[in-house]
Amino acid sequence: MSLLKVSDLTKNFGGLCAVSHVNMEIEEKELIGLIGPNGAGKTTLFNLLTGVYEPSEGTIELNVDGQMKSIGGLKPYVITGLGLARTFQNIRLFKNLSVLDNVKIGMQKDIQYGVFSAVLRSNAYYREEKRVEEKAMELLRVVNLDKKKDEKAMNLPYGEQRKLEIARALATDPKILFLDEPAAGMNPQETTELTELIHQIKENFNLTIVLIEHDMSLVMSICERIYVLDYGKLLASGVPEVIKNDSKVIEAYLGEEI
Repeated sequence: MSLLKVSDLTKNFGGLCAVSHVNMEIEEKELIGLIGPNGAGKTTLFNLLTGVYEPSEGTIELNVDGQMKSIGGLKPYVITGLGLARTFQNIRLFKNLSVLDNVKIGMQKDIQYGVFSAVLRSNAYYREEKRVEEKAMELLRVVNLDKKKDEKAMNLPYGEQRKLEIARALATDPKILFLDEPAAGMNPQETTELTELIHQIKENFNLTIVLIEHDMSLVMSICERIYVLDYGKLLASGVPEVIKNDSKVIEAYLGEEI
C-alpha cells in the first residue's frame, strides 16, 4: 500500500491552471525528486499536499494506520499532525528567537501539560519542558547546530538557517518530509553537506523525503525516483537514469543530457 497517493490533482487560479491532473504514488522510505522549469507548478503542488491550498479537483490520500485517508483541503496544522512536514523555498524561521526555541516550536502539538500547569509552574511543567528541550537538542546535534542553540536564528549563515528549518520540520515527527529547494543559494561545500544530511535523516528517521530542486547533480545523486512537471502537467516519471535521457525532459528542462 502506498504512503501517499495523488489522483488527478488540479489547482486553478481563476483562468490559470497551475497544476493539471497530476498523478503520483509514493512508497514508504523513498527519496523522490520533483523537478521542472520555473513556473512549472512544483511549489503549488507542495502547497496542495501540505494544505496551504485546497485542490480544485482530484484527491490526495495518506496512509494513516493502514487506511488511506483523504487529506485534500484539510488545514495545514491537521496535515502536519498526520505526519507531513515541509520546509519552504523562502526560509521561514522565527528570526528573533533562538536556534533552540525555533526547534521547540515545532514540537508544540506534542506538549503534554495544560494551561494551569504552565501558569503554576508545576512539576509536570518542568518535566515536560526538560523532555522537549532534550529532544530539540538531539535534533540540533543531527544538523550540527547544537553549539549554536542560544544564537538568534537571524544571525546564522544562510546554509545553517536551511539546516535549522529542516530540524524544526523534523521536530513534528513526520512520515514524509517535503523540502522546497533546500540547496537554493548554497555554495558547493554547503550543498555537499546538505546532500549528506538528507541521506542521514532519511536513514536515521526512517523518512520518506520529497524534494524540489534545480541542482541536478544533487537530484541525480540521491533521488531514487523523479517526477517532472512542465506547465502544471506531469511530463515524465522514473528513475534518474531514465529521466536524464528522456528527450521530452531534455527539451523542456535539462537542455542537454547530463
